[in-house]
Amino acid sequence: MNSSSPRLRIWDLPTRLFHVAFALTVAGAIACAKLGSGLMTWHVRLGIVALALLVFRVIWGLVGPRTARFSQFVVSPTRAWHYLRHESSAHGAYAGHNPAGGWSVIAMLVIIGFQAVTGLFANDEITIEGPLMRFVSDATSATLTRLHKINEKPLFAILILHLLAIVVYTAKGQSLIKAMVTGDTPVSGLPPGTPATRDDTVTRLTALLIAALAATVAWWLLTLVQA
Repeated sequence: MNSSSPRLRIWDLPTRLFHVAFALTVAGAIACAKLGSGLMTWHVRLGIVALALLVFRVIWGLVGPRTARFSQFVVSPTRAWHYLRHESSAHGAYAGHNPAGGWSVIAMLVIIGFQAVTGLFANDEITIEGPLMRFVSDATSATLTRLHKINEKPLFAILILHLLAIVVYTAKGQSLIKAMVTGDTPVSGLPPGTPATRDDTVTRLTALLIAALAATVAWWLLTLVQA
């Protein structure tokens, strides 16, 4: 596709920054958990940061620009299934997440969110414990620790599916990563009349305020880890 063809803004800057930060944070948390107990404190810290980012994304999915909103990309399961069966092989792009991709986003937020929340109360029975473990009983912490470990399989499954989807769509000529980095996609690949998403100063300041609120909660949790 001609790189000089007109392009349209489909992803606002806050959404793009979230994707990069969330990917790096989740990857870092997983790496710290797998590389040895010496990094488990960082695993807990990165898990808290990931949770704060997730809270931002949930709020942004309610008040953010059009393509960031859940109401724009969360469709009925029937519609998503129809897309997978009859439309996924088409070369046209969506202005945002496609019907199947929207459900993938929800699944990822739920699974990673569950992992992050249970991690707040988990412990390794040696030296590492989540920042909120002190507020629950040992039995409750043990149960949440077990669920935290069980949830690893769905977590890895959804991450692998997400990566495979990126590879497949890139092979089809739809560079999802480039669109997320630049925020723009060629107009020629979009349905006629597709409007640009809002990405102005007000949008970015609103996102900054939401991020500051989420960061404040994360900071409090981090102080409990250090205590």
